Amino acid sequence: MMRLLAYTIAVVVILGGGFAFAPGVVAQDLPAGIDLNSPQYTTAEMSRVDIEKLLASGKKPDLSDKSLNGLDLSGLDLSGVNFRAARLDKTKFAGARLSGAIFDQVWAIGADFSGADLTHASLFSAQMQKTNFNNADLSHARIVADFSGAQMRKAKFVGADMSADMKNQSMGLMHAVLRSVDLRGADFQGANLARADLEFSQFAGANFTKANLTGADAGGSDFRGAIFGDTVLDQCDVSGAEIDPAQMPYFAKAENLDRVIKH
Repeated sequence: MMRLLAYTIAVVVILGGGFAFAPGVVAQDLPAGIDLNSPQYTTAEMSRVDIEKLLASGKKPDLSDKSLNGLDLSGLDLSGVNFRAARLDKTKFAGARLSGAIFDQVWAIGADFSGADLTHASLFSAQMQKTNFNNADLSHARIVADFSGAQMRKAKFVGADMSADMKNQSMGLMHAVLRSVDLRGADFQGANLARADLEFSQFAGANFTKANLTGADAGGSDFRGAIFGDTVLDQCDVSGAEIDPAQMPYFAKAENLDRVIKH
C-alpha cells in the first residue's frame, strides 16, 4: 500500500482535544505547532451579516486568510470567492453556491458543505477532515485535500481531478486523501483518482464508470455494489478490500488481488 500520505493522520496523536505531532513529517502533513484550540481556529473575525453586505455591494469579497470559524454561511451565493488559507473549522456552507471558489490551503475541519455546489472549485492542500459533503457537487473540481473521516454520501465528483500533483514530489507526494470516508452512492464518473488514498472507505453503490484509479491505495475499502465500466484500476492496491465476485474482472490489473475479501 502507498505510505506517502499527503496528510498523514498517523502522525497525529489526539490529546484532550489538542494535537501533538511526531517529528519527521513531510511537507503535506498537518503543520507542527498548530493549536486548533487557539482563537485563530475557533473564532470568526467577520459575521454572516458582514459577508452579506459585501455580496450586496456587487463586489466579490476576498476572504483569503480570514478566520471564519463556526459561521453559518448556509445558502449564500459565494461562487468564485477566494477563501485561500482561510480558517473555516466547523463553518456551515450547507446548500451554498461555491462554484469556482478557491479553497486552497484552507482549514475546514468539521465544516458542513452538505448539498453545496462546488463545481469547478479548487481544493488544493486543504485540511478538511471530518467534514460533511453529503449530496455536495464537486464535479470538475481540482481536489488535493485531506477528507479523512468525512461524510460524502451521494456526493458528485464527475470529471473531478483528484490525482496526485506530480510536480511537487520533492516536497512529498501531494494527493487526495479519502481515508475512512463514507462515500456510499457517490458519483465518480470520469474522475481522475490516480494515486489517491482510498483506504478503509465505503463505496457501496458508488459509480466508477470511466474513472481512473491507477496506483490508488484502496486497501480495506468496501466496493460491494459499486458500479464499474471502462474503469482503470492498474496497480490499484486492494489488499483486504471487499469486492463482489462479479466485480473481479474489473480488478484484473489491480495489485494484491489475491488478498481481497470476496462476498
